[in-house]
Amino acid sequence: MTREEKSRVIEDLTAQLAGTNVIYVADISGLDAETTSNLRRACFKAGIKLEVVKNTLLEKAMETSENNYGDLPTILKGNTSIMIAEIGNSPAKVIKEFRKKSDKPVLKGAYIDEAVFIGDEQLEALASLKSKEEVIGDIIGLLQSPAKNVVSALKSSGGKLAGIIKTLSEKEG
Repeated sequence: MTREEKSRVIEDLTAQLAGTNVIYVADISGLDAETTSNLRRACFKAGIKLEVVKNTLLEKAMETSENNYGDLPTILKGNTSIMIAEIGNSPAKVIKEFRKKSDKPVLKGAYIDEAVFIGDEQLEALASLKSKEEVIGDIIGLLQSPAKNVVSALKSSGGKLAGIIKTLSEKEG
């Protein structure tokens, strides 16, 4: 690979990193062609871009990027693939599901909204993360709950109050 080609690849990787807040670094080495194809298909269905990268080029792209990847560049050894997604837990779910049939991919680390996760033991925690939409839905549900309680209390007590007033007015009359 010429210096110009390396420079172009680093620019492309830097642009990809800048365009997302969800990056998983994994090792998919040792998978046969059919299994790799199945993994790529599962990633595509989940809206994840899977790409095999050279460690040195990815490291340079991370250094060039405005994001702080913490210790993530230190895990760039051996075969490396990156999984880029919009939803923070979707790559972890794909990896977890895929590992029911195979011991790969192995999670090396992840960068999600400025948080860095290192090691395969983080997979369970990452898979259980809620997406931004799920968190917003939970918050809206929590906010609606007290309002619904107030409205229902007003409706039910409004009927009681009317009954009390009617009873009082009948007694006076």
